[in-house]
Amino acid sequence: MVLKIGIVGTGNIAKGNYIPCLAAQEDISLGYVNRTMSKAEAVAEEFGGQVFGSLAELMAWSPDTVFVLTREMDRFDTSMALLEFAPQRLFFEKPLVAKNTQAKVTEQDFFDGRQILRTAAAKACETAMIFNYRFFDQSIAAKEIMQSGNFGSVKNAMGLVHYACWSHAIDLVHFFAGPLAEISALSSKTTRSGAGIDALDVTAAFRTEGDATGTLIGTSGMHWGFPLFELIFNFEGGRVHFRGLDGDMEVLDGASGRHELYSISRDHSRWDQYGASFKKSINAYLASVREGRPPPVPGIAGLQELQVEAGIKRSIKESRPVVLGDEFPLV
Repeated sequence: MVLKIGIVGTGNIAKGNYIPCLAAQEDISLGYVNRTMSKAEAVAEEFGGQVFGSLAELMAWSPDTVFVLTREMDRFDTSMALLEFAPQRLFFEKPLVAKNTQAKVTEQDFFDGRQILRTAAAKACETAMIFNYRFFDQSIAAKEIMQSGNFGSVKNAMGLVHYACWSHAIDLVHFFAGPLAEISALSSKTTRSGAGIDALDVTAAFRTEGDATGTLIGTSGMHWGFPLFELIFNFEGGRVHFRGLDGDMEVLDGASGRHELYSISRDHSRWDQYGASFKKSINAYLASVREGRPPPVPGIAGLQELQVEAGIKRSIKESRPVVLGDEFPLV
């Protein structure tokens, strides 16, 4: 059986991290739509597949799933236009929506993202997200360790995160500690700059639905050569410490009394890890489509990430704690 996959948006992210992986699959046929048709034609010439002149033409091709890989600023309009054709499935690059770029998510982005998922649900369209940081070797190893039975539930979580990794870090907190219930945040008065991102620093204290507590610090003021995020999860029976895209992961196991260090092979850079995580994420999603299973990262994960960002923005603006489920309900 040949899977028909639509690609909407053939920019650098699509060309660098998605299309090569998809084009290498023997059972996949690719169809492209891009605002500038010449760019889609160049991709088709390099990787194979066919180019369509509009979303209507693409959807008349009856793709099994459509990868929405436009800029985050355009993703809401594109997604709503696609949903008019009642697609079977949509797969989103992260963040789900960000009208003013991912470094400046607003409360409205949450409501726009929720509208996408509500419309998709009404049309029986399955949604999924990339969130490829879940597929780093260290993340996979940590999840296996946590599910071994010795660690129990998360009690605390702490993070220091460059904004280039911000949405991923929020998703990892959800992945390991569960959804956030309440948040209280402060920001700096002056912006920091780094990696082309100018933004205020943010410190957000939170409580999860499982009653774990924690803190996340978001900043652009981190040296690009150092780890771009650090996350610590304190469990009932142990502790796990992540450091960057390619850094060592420390595991403290209370049951055995051991302090273990997990490291990737030193011949791989952080960007090797980054690229490989896309392949693993995409392949896991394709397997779910082929086998008729739910996606490994559902679309609701993208809305949960926006819910946290919206809660942070409101808490800073109004100088008060925000109960996420009351003020930004998912459904």
